[in-house]
Amino acid sequence: MIRPFMLSLLILALATSAFTSGHTVHPTATIVVAQKARAYDVRKYGAKGDGKALDSPAINKAIDAAAAAGGGTVLLLAGTYRSFSIRLKSNVALYLDQGATILAADPKDGDGKYDVPEPNQWDQYQDFGHSHWRNSLIWGENLENISILGPGRIWGKGLVRSGSQSRTKEQNDALEKQGPDPKAGPFGYPNARDAVEPGWGNKAISLKLSRNVIIRDISILHGGHFAILATGVDNLTIDNVKIDTNRDGIDVDACKNVRISNCTVNSPFDDAICPKSSYALGYARVTENVTITNCQVSGYDEGTLFDGTYKRDFRNANGTFSPTGRIKFGTESNGGFKNITVSNCVFDYSRGLALEAVDGALLEDVTISNITMRDISNSPIFLRLGARNRGPKETTKTGAMRRVIIGNVVVHNADQLAAHEDPVSWPQYLGSADFWNRTLQNWQSEFLAIGSMVVLSIYLRQRGSPESKPVGAPHVTTDETG
Repeated sequence: MIRPFMLSLLILALATSAFTSGHTVHPTATIVVAQKARAYDVRKYGAKGDGKALDSPAINKAIDAAAAAGGGTVLLLAGTYRSFSIRLKSNVALYLDQGATILAADPKDGDGKYDVPEPNQWDQYQDFGHSHWRNSLIWGENLENISILGPGRIWGKGLVRSGSQSRTKEQNDALEKQGPDPKAGPFGYPNARDAVEPGWGNKAISLKLSRNVIIRDISILHGGHFAILATGVDNLTIDNVKIDTNRDGIDVDACKNVRISNCTVNSPFDDAICPKSSYALGYARVTENVTITNCQVSGYDEGTLFDGTYKRDFRNANGTFSPTGRIKFGTESNGGFKNITVSNCVFDYSRGLALEAVDGALLEDVTISNITMRDISNSPIFLRLGARNRGPKETTKTGAMRRVIIGNVVVHNADQLAAHEDPVSWPQYLGSADFWNRTLQNWQSEFLAIGSMVVLSIYLRQRGSPESKPVGAPHVTTDETG
């Protein structure tokens, strides 16, 4: 299960650890050897990693072998692993080494398909993407103790972001001519135009009803409808993940105990980090105990986060563009949001922060702090309490917002982007009335406070005040008597 040179290095590391600790094997070294000994290299199961062969069958074999052994790490070394659906299992970690890429295959290639979307009787209350999980590049359901780790990349090249991309122009035109879908519920779902055709994938990573999940260090390019969709997942950690995608970045839906940290998400066409609480599970489940910290969200042209150019050239047919790329609560909001903090985050060339409760949600005990925003294309802070009530009529009513604190927020260039004007440069801003009229207000108050203290100190010293004493006098010396 492990390459000879890797085993030699591990033995050498273990021997060194034993020698330096007085010939006693260090516990950490023992753990490392034990973990590496349970690594399952996908090439041992037939994967080629050449970007041409279909490697998902080999990857799934390695996952099955690890799960059958009670758990382990499935290892993808440097290479490009062209794949359709990869099915995770409990107690198994998927590790993408530096230089490793999981490449989402295109069904038009003719040598495979993604897993079909499972039936969902509650699909009338949210769109197709939120209602299905198995039609994904990597997916898992009813799992525990799983991880997706490593500095490698997931490239969703063959994934679609909408149903129309899974059909030909002729097929889409025919659906448009049919008018409203007679099978659709009161909110327009499900409908054939929204649905992704069987065999196509629309998510990079999709997880449902699982717990104890870690997603760390990976990068996701072009993730489809969702780069990461977690529904009903508890004890979820997403850390140091970089996403440069064509629709939603990270969506945590009806999840509990979630830690999202140190992530960079670029999603020009949809939301970057998005807590939700839909009815996709068939009941209203609250999203709660969530921390989002030390993250950056943006709406640069797709792909330009990863290549370091950070371009802002994309325009719609009418010559305008309003990048999304924000942190938003909702809009799916049946179960509500509780006990959530967002802190130390940067918004750049995106929409602003949005808190939306429109499907009967109770949004409470939320703290937003230490936020900087630049080049914001709409309202920097948007709070919405509505009555869309997209859920079973007998259980859905207008929600409420309470105990929400928003503080220490800095915003620059919101007006220009909202009006589709070019951003103001720093030299322009330094010469603007806004800089002198607003910024100096704070400076003036600081100068006055400090100046007052200096003048008062000099005055008291000259008057021989008992509250003052000569410079250089001992600490015990005062002019007080009696």
